[in-house]
Amino acid sequence: MKVVFDTNIYISAFVVQASQAEKAILKILEGDDSLILSRDIIDEILTVLVSKFSKDREFISRTALFLADIAMIVKPSRKIYVLKDVTDNKILECALAGNAHVIVTGDKEMLKLREFEGIRIISLRKYLG
Repeated sequence: MKVVFDTNIYISAFVVQASQAEKAILKILEGDDSLILSRDIIDEILTVLVSKFSKDREFISRTALFLADIAMIVKPSRKIYVLKDVTDNKILECALAGNAHVIVTGDKEMLKLREFEGIRIISLRKYLG
């Protein structure tokens, strides 16, 4: 199954040890699902880790390499304006570009959609099932 994680999943995984989000990353590493990412999402993850969690340059470099290694990087060609938050729309754009089956998020506004153009939108809890 092709999966797109919202930024909040990555932040939790990289900041909170033994979190549910970390389990989601481990599920990807075990090869159960394929992760899809875009450069915009990677940039957002790295920016949040620096600005809100004061992660150092080495941590950011390792994180960027790790993400590029575990995911298929896509370049969205279509702009989406469905959600109020521009960064949330980038998640939808990435999912469309990568032909994702599911988006995993903790964002309440995105979860309300339940689906976007055939792509299911589910909680982390449901993803870990």
